[in-house]
Amino acid sequence: MVAEPHTVTSDTVVGSIDSSDSSAEYVIADISADGAWLSMQADDAPTLPAWR
Repeated sequence: MVAEPHTVTSDTVVGSIDSSDSSAEYVIADISADGAWLSMQADDAPTLPAWR
């Protein structure tokens, strides 16, 4: 079966804030696959109510 784009096929997707002294980034990752992650500035990340 070929997954369609934008289809979640894993139960291992997590989100986290990764912060340093100079910036904070919101990271979304599929922890079951190497290299399957993306990040953005934490201030630019959508809020939970915006996702509803």
